[in-house]
Amino acid sequence: MVIGISGGSGSGKTCFVRDLHKAFDAKEVVVISMDNYYKPRDEQNLDEEGYRNFDLPQSLDSDSFVSDLKRLIAGEIVVKEEYVFNNKEKEASTLTFAPAPVIVVEGLFIFHYQEVKDLLDYKFFLDAGDDQKVMRRIKRDGIERNYPLDDVLYRYNAHVKPSYLRYIAPYKTEADLVINNFNQYTKGLDVVIGFVGDFLKKETR
Repeated sequence: MVIGISGGSGSGKTCFVRDLHKAFDAKEVVVISMDNYYKPRDEQNLDEEGYRNFDLPQSLDSDSFVSDLKRLIAGEIVVKEEYVFNNKEKEASTLTFAPAPVIVVEGLFIFHYQEVKDLLDYKFFLDAGDDQKVMRRIKRDGIERNYPLDDVLYRYNAHVKPSYLRYIAPYKTEADLVINNFNQYTKGLDVVIGFVGDFLKKETR
């Protein structure tokens, strides 16, 4: 079973997927994130102010992602170098994705890429308000990725929000489940954990 989890930047996808993954054994669920498939910095588009825009579908190497996802579905082990978002203080590690009965695919544009969407059995969408997403983005980009506050705010308004409206939000209506991350994170997580757990029980019968 292949589950796709998407939503806007700062909607809580990473935390949600992490908590979902922790609820199961590594042999039961594997997570593959599109965050590790960004193209090199010098290949990113420049906006009119000279800022590189990482919030476009073409910012990611979708061909490699699709190829690796297909290999994982076919039962092959996938090895990938971690993408550290140009944070010079963080050393990239080597990521190994081992096949499992449940594959969770996470990323901003996974519903936009038709080749990825065609591989998904279920589509879940995390929804959150602008205020929540901005605050999470500040915390993540400022602390984890070492980006200045002015840079984070500019990118959110000039890149993140327009991209969400054009490439992410339209697919909300196609989702099998919309998870309200305003104040019902735990309820949504419990529903998905129960759904995955039921599938795994059927697989072992």
